[in-house]
Amino acid sequence: MSWLSSPRFLTVYSGALTLVFAWTVLTGFSRDNAIIPEVRVQRINIVEPDGTLRMVISNKARAPGIYMHGKEYLKGQRQTAGVIFLNDEGSENGGLTFGGAKSADGTITNHGHLSFDRYMQDQVLALTTTQRNDDLSATLSVLDRPGYPITELLELLERIKNWPPEQQQAELERFNATHPQPQRRIALARETDRAVSLQMRDTEGRARIVMRVDANGEPKLQFLDAGGNVIGQLPQ
Repeated sequence: MSWLSSPRFLTVYSGALTLVFAWTVLTGFSRDNAIIPEVRVQRINIVEPDGTLRMVISNKARAPGIYMHGKEYLKGQRQTAGVIFLNDEGSENGGLTFGGAKSADGTITNHGHLSFDRYMQDQVLALTTTQRNDDLSATLSVLDRPGYPITELLELLERIKNWPPEQQQAELERFNATHPQPQRRIALARETDRAVSLQMRDTEGRARIVMRVDANGEPKLQFLDAGGNVIGQLPQ
C-alpha cells in the first residue's frame, strides 16, 4: 500500500488543509479594509458587540417577525423583502419593504414602504407607494399612535393566531374597545384617480382641511366640521 494512500497520511493531509483554510479565512476577513466583490445571501443580521440585533436585511422567504426587546413575535408572517431597523434595546423602530410582480393572469402589483415608529409602538411617519395595473398611489402620512406598548397587541396575536377567523376577529374587537386606536393626522397623496391632495385631520382622525387638485387640473380648498360637512370652500 502506498504511503500516500495510508489512513495516517490522509488524516494529516486533511488536517493541514483545514488549518490553511481557517488561517486564510481568519486573516482575510479580519482586515479592516477587506473588499469582498460579491456576496450571495438570503439574510444578514447586523448586531452590536454585545449581540443586540440592530438591523435585518432579508429576502421574502427569510423575513423576520416583529422584534421587541430582542423577542421575536409573529415569526413567518411578514411576507416581503426589505430592511428592518431596531433601536438600542433590540426593538423594531422602522423599516423599508418592497416588492412587485406580474401574475399569471397579467395583473401587475407593486409596492414600497418606508416607515419610522414610535417607541414600543408602530409607525408614526410613513411613505407608501402601491400599484395595481394602472391604479397608482403614493402617500406620505403622519400618524398619532397610542401610548400603550405594542407588545400587548403582539402577545394577543400570538395567542389567537391558530383560532378560527371569526373568533380572532371577536377577540381583536374586544381589545380595540379598551385600547386607543391610531389616527392619521396628515396625508399628502397622489391618488389612484390621478388627483393630488393634502388632508389635515383632528385627533379623532376626521378630515378638517382638504387641499386638492383634481385630475382635470381644478384646484379646491375645503374646510369641514366634525361631521364631515363643508363649512367653507375656495373657490366658492
